[in-house]
Amino acid sequence: MIDKIVSRAPARVCLFGDHQDYLSLPIIATTIDRTIEVSAVRNNSRYFKIFKKDLGEQDNINIDNEIGQNETDFLKIAIRVLRDYNCIPDKGYDIIISSNIPINSGLSSSSALIIAWINFLLNTFSTHKVSAELLAEISYRIEVIEVGNSGGKMDQYTISFGKTIFLDTLQDKVTPYDHDLCDMIIGVSNQQKDTEGLLKKLKTNALISIDLVKKKFPKFDIYNPLSYELEKFLAELDEELRPYFRAAIGNYKITLNAQNEFNKSFLNIEKISKLMSEHHSFLKNDLKITTSEIDLMIDIADKNGSLASKIVGSGGGGSIVCLSNNKETSIKILNKFNEIGVKEAFIAKRGSGPKIITNE
Repeated sequence: MIDKIVSRAPARVCLFGDHQDYLSLPIIATTIDRTIEVSAVRNNSRYFKIFKKDLGEQDNINIDNEIGQNETDFLKIAIRVLRDYNCIPDKGYDIIISSNIPINSGLSSSSALIIAWINFLLNTFSTHKVSAELLAEISYRIEVIEVGNSGGKMDQYTISFGKTIFLDTLQDKVTPYDHDLCDMIIGVSNQQKDTEGLLKKLKTNALISIDLVKKKFPKFDIYNPLSYELEKFLAELDEELRPYFRAAIGNYKITLNAQNEFNKSFLNIEKISKLMSEHHSFLKNDLKITTSEIDLMIDIADKNGSLASKIVGSGGGGSIVCLSNNKETSIKILNKFNEIGVKEAFIAKRGSGPKIITNE
Protein backbone atom coordinates (compact mmCIF):
# COMPACT_ATOMS: atom_id res chain seq x y z
CA MET A 1 0.00 0.00 0.00
CA ILE A 2 1.29 3.45 -0.93
CA ASP A 3 1.95 5.67 2.11
CA LYS A 4 2.42 8.93 0.24
CA ILE A 5 1.48 9.91 -3.30
CA VAL A 6 1.38 13.17 -5.27
CA SER A 7 -0.73 13.45 -8.43
CA ARG A 8 -0.41 16.46 -10.73
CA ALA A 9 -2.33 17.47 -13.85
CA PRO A 10 -1.78 20.52 -16.09
CA ALA A 11 -3.92 23.38 -17.34
CA ARG A 12 -4.83 23.50 -21.03
CA VAL A 13 -5.05 26.22 -23.65
CA CYS A 14 -7.14 25.76 -26.77
CA LEU A 15 -5.28 26.99 -29.84
CA PHE A 16 -7.88 26.02 -32.45
CA GLY A 17 -11.39 24.63 -32.17
CA ASP A 18 -13.08 26.54 -29.36
CA HIS A 19 -16.77 25.56 -29.39
CA GLN A 20 -16.08 22.74 -31.85
CA ASP A 21 -15.56 19.64 -29.72
CA TYR A 22 -19.21 19.43 -28.60
CA LEU A 23 -20.12 19.36 -32.32
CA SER A 24 -17.80 16.34 -32.76
CA LEU A 25 -15.39 18.54 -34.71
CA PRO A 26 -11.61 18.51 -34.15
CA ILE A 27 -9.47 20.73 -31.95
CA ILE A 28 -5.81 21.61 -31.47
CA ALA A 29 -4.86 22.36 -27.88
CA THR A 30 -1.86 22.32 -25.59
CA THR A 31 -1.11 21.93 -21.93
CA ILE A 32 0.84 24.67 -20.17
CA ASP A 33 3.23 24.71 -17.22
CA ARG A 34 0.56 25.41 -14.60
CA THR A 35 -0.74 22.46 -12.58
CA ILE A 36 -3.13 21.28 -9.90
CA GLU A 37 -1.77 18.92 -7.27
CA VAL A 38 -3.38 16.24 -5.12
CA SER A 39 -0.99 15.35 -2.31
CA ALA A 40 -2.09 12.37 -0.17
CA VAL A 41 -0.65 10.74 2.96
CA ARG A 42 -2.18 7.53 4.31
CA ASN A 43 -3.95 7.81 7.66
CA ASN A 44 -5.41 5.19 9.99
CA SER A 45 -9.05 5.93 9.21
CA ARG A 46 -11.77 5.13 6.69
CA TYR A 47 -11.91 8.74 5.49
CA PHE A 48 -10.44 10.90 2.80
CA LYS A 49 -9.78 14.07 4.80
CA ILE A 50 -9.55 16.73 2.11
CA PHE A 51 -8.23 20.27 2.47
CA LYS A 52 -8.59 22.56 -0.55
CA LYS A 53 -5.71 24.88 0.22
CA ASP A 54 -6.48 27.68 -2.24
CA LEU A 55 -10.16 27.86 -1.27
CA GLY A 56 -9.65 27.29 2.45
CA GLU A 57 -12.28 24.52 2.37
CA GLN A 58 -12.33 21.16 4.13
CA ASP A 59 -14.33 18.01 3.45
CA ASN A 60 -14.39 14.43 4.67
CA ILE A 61 -15.41 11.52 2.47
CA ASN A 62 -16.29 8.25 4.19
CA ILE A 63 -14.96 5.61 1.82
CA ASP A 64 -17.50 3.06 3.11
CA ASN A 65 -20.54 5.19 2.24
CA GLU A 66 -22.61 4.55 -0.86
CA ILE A 67 -22.48 7.42 -3.35
CA GLY A 68 -25.86 8.03 -4.98
CA GLN A 69 -26.76 8.88 -8.56
CA ASN A 70 -27.86 12.36 -7.47
CA GLU A 71 -24.45 13.27 -6.05
CA THR A 72 -23.06 16.54 -7.47
CA ASP A 73 -19.56 16.54 -5.96
CA PHE A 74 -17.06 15.62 -8.69
CA LEU A 75 -14.66 13.91 -6.30
CA LYS A 76 -17.38 11.66 -4.90
CA ILE A 77 -18.80 10.92 -8.36
CA ALA A 78 -15.32 9.83 -9.44
CA ILE A 79 -15.14 7.33 -6.58
CA ARG A 80 -18.49 5.84 -7.67
CA VAL A 81 -17.55 5.70 -11.36
CA LEU A 82 -14.18 4.08 -10.64
CA ARG A 83 -15.92 1.11 -9.03
CA ASP A 84 -16.74 0.07 -12.61
CA TYR A 85 -12.98 -0.15 -13.16
CA ASN A 86 -12.43 -2.28 -10.03
CA CYS A 87 -10.90 0.68 -8.23
CA ILE A 88 -12.31 0.60 -4.68
CA PRO A 89 -10.68 2.66 -1.90
CA ASP A 90 -9.95 0.62 1.23
CA LYS A 91 -7.71 3.01 3.18
CA GLY A 92 -8.08 6.62 4.25
CA TYR A 93 -5.77 9.47 3.27
CA ASP A 94 -5.09 13.03 4.40
CA ILE A 95 -5.29 14.99 1.16
CA ILE A 96 -4.21 18.52 0.29
CA ILE A 97 -5.38 19.97 -3.05
CA SER A 98 -3.44 23.00 -4.29
CA SER A 99 -3.08 24.73 -7.63
CA ASN A 100 -1.48 27.59 -9.50
CA ILE A 101 -4.11 27.41 -12.27
CA PRO A 102 -6.43 30.44 -12.10
CA ILE A 103 -9.95 29.28 -11.22
CA ASN A 104 -12.88 29.93 -13.59
CA SER A 105 -10.46 31.29 -16.18
CA GLY A 106 -11.05 29.04 -19.20
CA LEU A 107 -7.86 27.05 -18.50
CA SER A 108 -9.69 23.86 -17.43
CA SER A 109 -8.84 23.84 -13.75
CA SER A 110 -11.91 21.64 -13.09
CA SER A 111 -10.86 18.98 -15.61
CA ALA A 112 -7.29 19.12 -14.30
CA LEU A 113 -8.56 18.45 -10.78
CA ILE A 114 -10.68 15.50 -11.89
CA ILE A 115 -7.77 13.95 -13.82
CA ALA A 116 -5.32 14.45 -10.95
CA TRP A 117 -7.90 12.92 -8.57
CA ILE A 118 -8.71 9.82 -10.64
CA ASN A 119 -5.01 9.31 -11.39
CA PHE A 120 -4.38 9.28 -7.61
CA LEU A 121 -7.23 6.80 -7.04
CA LEU A 122 -6.24 4.47 -9.89
CA ASN A 123 -2.57 4.40 -8.90
CA THR A 124 -3.43 3.79 -5.25
CA PHE A 125 -6.37 1.39 -5.33
CA SER A 126 -6.35 -0.34 -8.71
CA THR A 127 -4.24 -2.81 -10.65
CA HIS A 128 -5.31 -1.16 -13.93
CA LYS A 129 -2.52 0.04 -16.17
CA VAL A 130 -3.12 3.78 -16.17
CA SER A 131 -2.90 5.27 -19.67
CA ALA A 132 -3.74 8.64 -21.17
CA GLU A 133 -6.65 6.98 -22.97
CA LEU A 134 -8.04 5.63 -19.70
CA LEU A 135 -7.74 8.96 -17.89
CA ALA A 136 -9.45 10.77 -20.78
CA GLU A 137 -12.24 8.18 -21.00
CA ILE A 138 -13.05 8.25 -17.28
CA SER A 139 -12.80 12.02 -16.84
CA TYR A 140 -15.06 12.60 -19.87
CA ARG A 141 -17.57 10.14 -18.44
CA ILE A 142 -17.58 11.97 -15.11
CA GLU A 143 -17.87 15.53 -16.45
CA VAL A 144 -20.11 15.06 -19.47
CA ILE A 145 -22.01 11.78 -19.15
CA GLU A 146 -22.52 11.59 -15.37
CA VAL A 147 -22.81 15.30 -14.54
CA GLY A 148 -24.27 16.36 -17.88
CA ASN A 149 -22.00 19.30 -18.69
CA SER A 150 -22.39 20.66 -22.22
CA GLY A 151 -18.71 20.59 -23.19
CA GLY A 152 -16.95 18.11 -25.45
CA LYS A 153 -13.75 16.08 -25.14
CA MET A 154 -11.06 18.73 -25.58
CA ASP A 155 -10.22 19.32 -21.93
CA GLN A 156 -10.09 15.70 -20.85
CA TYR A 157 -8.00 14.48 -23.79
CA THR A 158 -5.60 17.42 -23.92
CA ILE A 159 -4.79 17.22 -20.21
CA SER A 160 -4.59 13.41 -20.17
CA PHE A 161 -2.21 13.21 -23.14
CA GLY A 162 -0.25 16.37 -22.39
CA LYS A 163 1.81 18.67 -24.61
CA THR A 164 0.19 19.72 -27.93
CA ILE A 165 -2.36 17.52 -29.66
CA PHE A 166 -4.80 17.37 -32.56
CA LEU A 167 -7.93 15.55 -31.41
CA ASP A 168 -10.39 14.00 -33.81
CA THR A 169 -13.33 14.12 -31.39
CA LEU A 170 -15.48 11.90 -33.61
CA GLN A 171 -13.10 8.93 -33.38
CA ASP A 172 -11.20 9.88 -30.19
CA LYS A 173 -8.00 9.81 -32.25
CA VAL A 174 -5.09 11.83 -30.90
CA THR A 175 -2.16 13.11 -32.96
CA PRO A 176 0.64 14.48 -30.73
CA TYR A 177 2.95 17.28 -31.87
CA ASP A 178 6.48 17.91 -30.66
CA HIS A 179 6.85 21.42 -32.04
CA ASP A 180 8.19 23.93 -29.54
CA LEU A 181 5.68 26.72 -29.27
CA CYS A 182 6.68 30.33 -28.74
CA ASP A 183 5.82 32.23 -25.55
CA MET A 184 2.15 32.15 -24.63
CA ILE A 185 1.15 35.18 -22.58
CA ILE A 186 -1.97 34.41 -20.55
CA GLY A 187 -4.15 37.28 -19.38
CA VAL A 188 -6.94 36.44 -16.94
CA SER A 189 -9.89 38.83 -16.83
CA ASN A 190 -11.71 39.96 -13.69
CA GLN A 191 -15.09 38.81 -15.00
CA GLN A 192 -16.81 35.75 -13.57
CA LYS A 193 -18.20 33.58 -16.34
CA ASP A 194 -21.19 31.25 -16.54
CA THR A 195 -19.43 28.41 -18.33
CA GLU A 196 -22.28 25.90 -18.39
CA GLY A 197 -24.99 28.43 -19.28
CA LEU A 198 -23.00 29.85 -22.19
CA LEU A 199 -21.93 26.44 -23.48
CA LYS A 200 -25.51 25.17 -23.42
CA LYS A 201 -26.79 28.16 -25.41
CA LEU A 202 -24.05 28.02 -28.05
CA LYS A 203 -24.19 24.24 -28.40
CA THR A 204 -27.98 24.22 -28.76
CA ASN A 205 -28.04 26.92 -31.44
CA ALA A 206 -25.16 25.38 -33.40
CA LEU A 207 -26.77 21.93 -33.40
CA ILE A 208 -30.15 23.35 -34.45
CA SER A 209 -28.61 25.28 -37.35
CA ILE A 210 -26.61 22.26 -38.56
CA ASP A 211 -29.67 20.00 -38.34
CA LEU A 212 -31.81 22.46 -40.32
CA VAL A 213 -29.21 22.65 -43.11
CA LYS A 214 -28.94 18.83 -43.22
CA LYS A 215 -32.70 18.50 -43.62
CA LYS A 216 -32.82 21.09 -46.41
CA PHE A 217 -29.66 19.87 -48.16
CA PRO A 218 -29.25 16.09 -47.66
CA LYS A 219 -25.86 16.06 -49.41
CA PHE A 220 -24.41 18.47 -46.85
CA ASP A 221 -21.72 16.79 -44.74
CA ILE A 222 -20.16 18.95 -42.07
CA TYR A 223 -17.02 16.77 -42.14
CA ASN A 224 -16.54 17.39 -45.87
CA PRO A 225 -15.72 21.03 -46.69
CA LEU A 226 -16.18 20.25 -50.39
CA SER A 227 -19.90 19.89 -49.70
CA TYR A 228 -20.19 23.44 -48.39
CA GLU A 229 -22.28 26.01 -50.25
CA LEU A 230 -22.18 28.49 -47.42
CA GLU A 231 -24.25 31.36 -48.82
CA LYS A 232 -26.97 28.98 -49.99
CA PHE A 233 -27.04 27.31 -46.57
CA LEU A 234 -27.14 30.59 -44.66
CA ALA A 235 -30.05 31.83 -46.78
CA GLU A 236 -32.18 28.97 -45.44
CA LEU A 237 -31.56 29.86 -41.79
CA ASP A 238 -33.20 32.48 -39.62
CA GLU A 239 -30.96 35.47 -39.07
CA GLU A 240 -30.38 34.62 -35.41
CA LEU A 241 -29.05 31.14 -36.26
CA ARG A 242 -26.75 32.17 -39.10
CA PRO A 243 -23.77 33.21 -36.92
CA TYR A 244 -23.68 29.84 -35.15
CA PHE A 245 -23.61 27.91 -38.41
CA ARG A 246 -21.09 30.28 -39.99
CA ALA A 247 -18.78 29.94 -36.96
CA ALA A 248 -19.04 26.13 -36.92
CA ILE A 249 -18.10 25.89 -40.59
CA GLY A 250 -15.49 28.64 -40.51
CA ASN A 251 -13.69 27.42 -37.40
CA TYR A 252 -13.67 23.83 -38.67
CA LYS A 253 -11.90 24.92 -41.86
CA ILE A 254 -9.42 27.00 -39.84
CA THR A 255 -8.64 24.03 -37.59
CA LEU A 256 -8.00 21.81 -40.63
CA ASN A 257 -5.65 24.44 -42.07
CA ALA A 258 -3.85 24.66 -38.73
CA GLN A 259 -3.59 20.86 -38.64
CA ASN A 260 -1.88 20.99 -42.03
CA GLU A 261 0.69 23.42 -40.62
CA PHE A 262 1.30 21.36 -37.47
CA ASN A 263 1.80 18.25 -39.61
CA LYS A 264 4.82 19.83 -41.27
CA SER A 265 8.33 19.23 -39.93
CA PHE A 266 8.77 22.98 -39.37
CA LEU A 267 6.02 24.98 -37.65
CA ASN A 268 5.50 28.30 -39.40
CA ILE A 269 4.46 30.48 -36.47
CA GLU A 270 3.45 33.34 -38.77
CA LYS A 271 0.89 31.15 -40.55
CA ILE A 272 -0.32 29.73 -37.24
CA SER A 273 -0.70 33.26 -35.90
CA LYS A 274 -2.76 34.36 -38.91
CA LEU A 275 -5.07 31.36 -38.51
CA MET A 276 -5.42 32.01 -34.78
CA SER A 277 -6.48 35.60 -35.44
CA GLU A 278 -9.08 34.36 -37.92
CA HIS A 279 -10.34 31.89 -35.31
CA HIS A 280 -10.73 34.66 -32.74
CA SER A 281 -12.66 36.76 -35.26
CA PHE A 282 -15.37 34.07 -35.47
CA LEU A 283 -15.46 33.77 -31.68
CA LYS A 284 -15.85 37.52 -31.26
CA ASN A 285 -18.03 38.53 -34.19
CA ASP A 286 -20.26 35.50 -34.70
CA LEU A 287 -20.41 33.69 -31.36
CA LYS A 288 -19.99 36.98 -29.46
CA ILE A 289 -18.28 35.34 -26.49
CA THR A 290 -15.86 38.19 -25.76
CA THR A 291 -16.43 41.00 -23.27
CA SER A 292 -15.27 44.61 -23.10
CA GLU A 293 -12.36 43.63 -20.84
CA ILE A 294 -11.35 40.73 -23.09
CA ASP A 295 -11.53 43.04 -26.14
CA LEU A 296 -9.35 45.60 -24.37
CA MET A 297 -6.75 42.97 -23.47
CA ILE A 298 -6.66 41.69 -27.07
CA ASP A 299 -6.28 45.24 -28.37
CA ILE A 300 -3.43 46.00 -25.97
CA ALA A 301 -1.62 42.78 -26.86
CA ASP A 302 -1.94 43.36 -30.60
CA LYS A 303 -0.74 46.97 -30.31
CA ASN A 304 2.30 45.86 -28.31
CA GLY A 305 3.66 43.22 -30.65
CA SER A 306 1.61 40.06 -30.14
CA LEU A 307 1.75 37.76 -33.17
CA ALA A 308 -1.85 36.71 -32.49
CA SER A 309 -4.30 36.87 -29.61
CA LYS A 310 -7.51 35.00 -28.91
CA ILE A 311 -9.99 34.31 -26.18
CA VAL A 312 -9.60 30.95 -24.43
CA GLY A 313 -12.40 28.68 -23.27
CA SER A 314 -16.16 29.11 -23.23
CA GLY A 315 -16.04 32.90 -23.14
CA GLY A 316 -18.08 35.50 -21.31
CA GLY A 317 -14.93 36.29 -19.33
CA GLY A 318 -12.02 34.01 -18.59
CA SER A 319 -8.66 34.39 -20.30
CA ILE A 320 -6.86 35.25 -23.49
CA VAL A 321 -3.70 33.78 -24.95
CA CYS A 322 -1.19 35.85 -26.93
CA LEU A 323 1.68 34.48 -28.99
CA SER A 324 5.11 36.07 -28.90
CA ASN A 325 8.48 34.90 -30.22
CA ASN A 326 10.40 37.72 -28.55
CA LYS A 327 11.07 37.82 -24.80
CA GLU A 328 11.07 41.63 -24.66
CA THR A 329 7.68 41.70 -26.38
CA SER A 330 6.33 39.10 -23.97
CA ILE A 331 7.41 41.12 -20.94
CA LYS A 332 6.05 44.33 -22.48
CA ILE A 333 2.61 42.77 -22.98
CA LEU A 334 2.73 41.32 -19.47
CA ASN A 335 3.48 44.73 -17.99
CA LYS A 336 0.70 46.38 -20.00
CA PHE A 337 -1.78 43.82 -18.69
CA ASN A 338 -0.71 44.50 -15.13
CA GLU A 339 -1.06 48.25 -15.71
CA ILE A 340 -4.76 47.89 -16.55
CA GLY A 341 -5.37 45.67 -13.53
CA VAL A 342 -6.07 42.25 -15.02
CA LYS A 343 -6.74 39.54 -12.43
CA GLU A 344 -3.54 37.70 -13.34
CA ALA A 345 -1.02 37.63 -16.18
CA PHE A 346 1.87 35.28 -16.81
CA ILE A 347 4.09 33.83 -19.53
CA ALA A 348 3.37 30.15 -20.12
CA LYS A 349 5.36 27.44 -21.84
CA ARG A 350 4.08 24.19 -23.26
CA GLY A 351 3.39 21.75 -20.42
CA SER A 352 3.54 18.00 -20.01
CA GLY A 353 0.85 15.50 -19.06
CA PRO A 354 -0.33 14.10 -15.70
CA LYS A 355 2.37 12.99 -13.28
CA ILE A 356 2.52 10.61 -10.29
CA ILE A 357 5.16 10.74 -7.55
CA THR A 358 5.09 8.02 -4.89
CA ASN A 359 6.85 7.22 -1.64
CA GLU A 360 5.83 3.67 -0.84
